[in-house]
Amino acid sequence: MVANTNTRDGGRRELVGQLVRFVVVGLLSAVVDFSVYQLCLHLGLPTYGARAISFVAGTTTAYALNRRWAFKVEGGARRATGFALLYGTTFFVILGVNALALLVLPDAWWKVTLAWALSQGFGTAVNFVMLRLVVFRR
Repeated sequence: MVANTNTRDGGRRELVGQLVRFVVVGLLSAVVDFSVYQLCLHLGLPTYGARAISFVAGTTTAYALNRRWAFKVEGGARRATGFALLYGTTFFVILGVNALALLVLPDAWWKVTLAWALSQGFGTAVNFVMLRLVVFRR
């Protein structure tokens, strides 16, 4: 019985540790994304081009750090492809959640910010679960 409790506690600690590292990686990746976006705009790139480049930079940062640090797994083409498919899919899911939130939320000064936060939170939760269970599964 004690061994089972220790295993369960160890698993819970591992999960919490992964979640904390995932959030740190997400924050750092967002800083990279935003910084590259601002740099591209400063250099005169069109908005959509700047956003595409910054998305790739932020996503590449997220992949490298999540794989090596948050989930501590080896790389490979299968994992990189899974990551790209997941983040590409989640991007469109986030757009849908954001659009739905904008439809249902009352008109207020905070509407756009709350819609973004809801969609980002939903996308982050989906990404963590899918990275842990599928892409970076040991």
